[in-house]
Amino acid sequence: MDQKHIRNFCIIAHIDHGKSTLSDRLLEITQTVEKRKMKEQLLDTMDLERERGITIKLQPARMRYTAKDGVEYELNLIDTPGHVDFTYEVSRSLAAVEGAILLVDSTQGVQAQTIANLYLAIEQNLAIIPVLNKIDLPNSDVERRAAELIQLIGCKREEILSASGKTGMGVPEILERVVKDVPPPNGDEKKPFRALIFDSKYDDYQGVIAYVRCVDGALNKNEKIAFKATRAEGIALEVGCLKPQHQATGQMRAGDIGYLVTGLKDISGVRVGDTICLAERFDETEALPGYKEVRPMVYAGIFPQEGNEYEKLRDAILKLKLNDSSLTFEPEHSTALGFGFRVGLLGMLHLEIVQERLSREFDMDVVITTPSVGYEVMRTNGEEKLIKSPGEFPDASVIEFTREPWVKVDILSPKEYLGNVMALVQDRRGVYKNTEYIDITRALLHYEMPLASVIVDFYDKLKGVTAGYASLNYEFLEFRESDIVRLDILVAEEPVEALSTLLHSSEAYRRGKEIVETLKEELPKQQFVVKLQASIGAKVIASERLQAYRKDVLAKMSGGDYTRKSKLLQKQKKGKQRMLEHGKGSVEIPPDTFIKVLRRG
Repeated sequence: MDQKHIRNFCIIAHIDHGKSTLSDRLLEITQTVEKRKMKEQLLDTMDLERERGITIKLQPARMRYTAKDGVEYELNLIDTPGHVDFTYEVSRSLAAVEGAILLVDSTQGVQAQTIANLYLAIEQNLAIIPVLNKIDLPNSDVERRAAELIQLIGCKREEILSASGKTGMGVPEILERVVKDVPPPNGDEKKPFRALIFDSKYDDYQGVIAYVRCVDGALNKNEKIAFKATRAEGIALEVGCLKPQHQATGQMRAGDIGYLVTGLKDISGVRVGDTICLAERFDETEALPGYKEVRPMVYAGIFPQEGNEYEKLRDAILKLKLNDSSLTFEPEHSTALGFGFRVGLLGMLHLEIVQERLSREFDMDVVITTPSVGYEVMRTNGEEKLIKSPGEFPDASVIEFTREPWVKVDILSPKEYLGNVMALVQDRRGVYKNTEYIDITRALLHYEMPLASVIVDFYDKLKGVTAGYASLNYEFLEFRESDIVRLDILVAEEPVEALSTLLHSSEAYRRGKEIVETLKEELPKQQFVVKLQASIGAKVIASERLQAYRKDVLAKMSGGDYTRKSKLLQKQKKGKQRMLEHGKGSVEIPPDTFIKVLRRG
């Protein structure tokens, strides 16, 4: 189709504002999917997405639409996630399109993620189409929410569309606006073929399948292709579009969004953000600007439950990384858990989803260590290093200073809960910046906070203190100097490496006390007293004792003078003392105790 009749756009919104439902209606109205094959959340292809009711992966779909002017258009839609942990999926979608539908729930109004996604779209110079969704609900307040949008993006009231993704009301008007307001692609069909990879996946039979936006030129089936960054070469075994299932077309031209079966079995050859070109024109083809490198927010150790499944876990994580480019990993060894990987993730939900996908898609049972953030350490010799695990943390005597990551936090909350929110953030070492009022009932609070304070359970606590009404968005700001310490846990006077954690000195006592109390509850008793200690360097900051099994040595004595009993008790005491000396470090910690300690954290 001629480029001037192509429109590429995506839907951006806060989580649960109806993106997937609106996508369903668009596919239904354009008759892209037959009525008998239609189901809810059609573009959410993972079982996990359907169960949780959230979008995790971006998903493209091509539609044909005949506008009111009688002209047929090709519409390429990309449905995007709404949760803060999957912002990287959104930014990649935005780089592949020319326009965005900004969807706002008319019952809830503008939320923190709405604003964050809008700014991402503005950075890419996209045409923005504001839409108020869920207008069929009895508690929708269209005029009030329209006023919020006018204040947010400076549009006119008549530019804001009202629709219901559930009933289909107002959806044809959205399609007309897409055709009218979204500019067509401006690729050059005469130039050599160039395409940007915005997503990819692995198929056991077809190898790596790349989802691409064709920028210039054209590609035909069976032509030789090359990847600019990795210099890998392959053949375009199949070329086509997504409707939303794969439909082979045999050709891809400038402006199209589609898929490409590369036949490559080496996963490392294909990277999201790379440029695909024709192998014969490799040197003369200029690479497209890719995506900015994603920065992991959270690091956690992932170990197989069975030690002999290390290779299987490595293959599983490699395939997962192909489909989830914000995932980073490197090998790691733990004395307690064996060989595994230190994985970099974008947040706690991301970690949960990765664990769930490893279990479902690859049948892998894994143990996950305490998630922590990365800290920068400057040594006295001038060497600087990013520390991702407690085992890498150097001795305090060689540390000049430590830096921890801080994030910019936006919290949108009803006015009556502002006091609760401020108290919670202050408790987490947050620094107040300013407050913006979205309307007379809701305020947007701007804070700067340590990332470690945000990732663990801050979101749950925030929902708790605001009766579930607040929404949160955060983005990395910078590393700031901070007093970071390594908390070591000693069992029977021997440090247990897997239980060590890095944290701010102000939180060390609380966490140390928590761990030793959990160990006291969970560890099996020994024949001798077991010392449980939490220490920073040589200083013990919390301590408990696990009492020994007791044996009634006086049970066999029938009577007589007390000195006989005393002599026997003294003999037992010396025996226990000898056992305590021999028992240093010989206490085995069961794997389920590790998990309970980590979960409690």
